[in-house]
Amino acid sequence: MLRVIGRAFKIALLLTWMFWAWVYSQTGLRRLVWRVFHARAAYEPWTNERIVRLTFEAMGPTFIKLGQVVASSPGLFPKRYSDEFQRCLDRVKPFPVDQLKATVAKELGGSLETIFTSFDDVPLGSASVAQVHAATLTDGSEVVVKVQRPGIEPVVDADLWWMRRGAWLTEKLFKGARLANMTGVIDDFNRTIHEELDFRKEGSNLNEFNQLMKKYGIVDVKAPRPVDALVTERVLVMERFHGLKADDAEGIAASGIDAEKYLRCGLRAWLMTMMLDGFFHGDAHAGNLMMLPDGPAVGLLDFGIIGRFTSEQRHQVMRYVLAFTAKDYHALAEVMTEIGAVEPQLDREAFVADLERVYAPLIEKNLADIKYEELLPDITKVAYRYGIKLPSEFLLILKQLLFFDRYAKLNAPNLNVFGDFYLVDFLFSPLALNAGLDFNVLAPLLKKIQQRFAEQAQQSAASA
Repeated sequence: MLRVIGRAFKIALLLTWMFWAWVYSQTGLRRLVWRVFHARAAYEPWTNERIVRLTFEAMGPTFIKLGQVVASSPGLFPKRYSDEFQRCLDRVKPFPVDQLKATVAKELGGSLETIFTSFDDVPLGSASVAQVHAATLTDGSEVVVKVQRPGIEPVVDADLWWMRRGAWLTEKLFKGARLANMTGVIDDFNRTIHEELDFRKEGSNLNEFNQLMKKYGIVDVKAPRPVDALVTERVLVMERFHGLKADDAEGIAASGIDAEKYLRCGLRAWLMTMMLDGFFHGDAHAGNLMMLPDGPAVGLLDFGIIGRFTSEQRHQVMRYVLAFTAKDYHALAEVMTEIGAVEPQLDREAFVADLERVYAPLIEKNLADIKYEELLPDITKVAYRYGIKLPSEFLLILKQLLFFDRYAKLNAPNLNVFGDFYLVDFLFSPLALNAGLDFNVLAPLLKKIQQRFAEQAQQSAASA
C-alpha cells in the first residue's frame, strides 16, 4: 500500500509539472528564457503534445505503454499526438549501461566477456519494459540482448491499482467509458503486461511463431530465433534483424522492397495464426514490425504480448472479421449480439442499416481515399445509439488491425485490409480443413467472400 500511495504522490507531482510547463510555454516565458540562455540556437517550442509525452515518460513503463497505443493509432487520436508519441516506441530514456550489464551478468551466470565477443554500450532501442543492445556471440552470431528495466514490477502493480479504480469511476460517470469497456481493457492490460515481464515466456512464443510459419510453409515472415541457453526471466538474447520499421515509408521506398507485397504477407501470416491456431501477436505497433530488405521478408518482434483464443472465441472472431470482408452486415449484427456487444432486443433492421452506412466506406474504399476524421464521428454515434460494448479480446484484435491499417495507408494506399482476398485465401486450403474449423458455421460467409471477389475480378477484366 505504501508503494501505491507513493505512486499517487509522484503522479500528482508530474501532473502539476505538466500544468505549469504548459503555462510556462503558453505565456511566452520559456521563449524569453531561451533567448537569454540560448541566443544562438533555434528556439525549440514545447507543444502540448510534447509536454504530455514527456509527462508519460516520466510516469514510467505503464504510461509509456499507453503512449505506444497513441503512437500507433492515428485513426483514433490526433495526428500531432500520434507523431509525437512515436518516441515511446523505442526511444524512451535509457537506464545506465553499467546497471544493465550487471543484470545481464547476474541473470546469465557469467561475465559479459565470456559470453560475448562484443557488446554495444549504446542501446538499439529503449522502450517501456526493456532496453535492447547489439552484441556478438563467441561463435560470431549477431544478436540483440533485451534487458528488463530494474524494479519495474512493483511500479506497474501500483499503477494498475490506480488504473482499475480510475476505470471503475470513469465508467460510472461516462457512458463512453462503459462502451469502451475500460475495466476490461485494464484487466487485459494487467494480464498481458505481467506476461511481458517474464522473458522466458517471450522466448517460448518466438519459437512457437516460427514453428507455425514452418507448418504453414511461409518463408518470408519470421520472428527472431532466441538463444535458448541465454534466456531468463529478465534477459533475452535472440537473433538480430536488420531492417526498417513498418512506418518508415521513405526508408522502405529507398530500399527498393515491395512494401505492399510484404505488408500483405505479414498481415496474412498474422491472420493465419489467429484464425487457424488461436495464437496472435498482440502488440504489432511500428516498433515491432520490420521490413527486412536483405530477406526480403517481414520480421515480427517483441512477442511479450500474445493473444490466445479458445475454439469458440476463434470462431466468433473469424465470423466477425469475415462478415466485414463479405460485406454481410446481418451476419455482423448477429455475431455482435452473440458476444454480448449489443442487447438482443434492439431494432435489428435499423442496426444493420446503420452498420452498413458507417462501415461500408472502410471496406469499399482504398486506404488513400478513407478520411478517418469524417468516418469516426459517425461510428461513435452508432456505438452510443446501440450501446455497443465489445469484449476485450475483440478490442485487442481491432487494435492490431488498426496498426496494419496505418502501415498500409503509409506504404500501400491502394490496399484495403478488409477487401483483399489474398489475406483470407488460406481458408479455402487444406490448412483450414486441418484446423478444427466448423465449416457449417463459416461456409455461408466464405461463399459470399468467394462471390464478392469473383465479381470484382470480372469487373477488373472487363475494364482492362
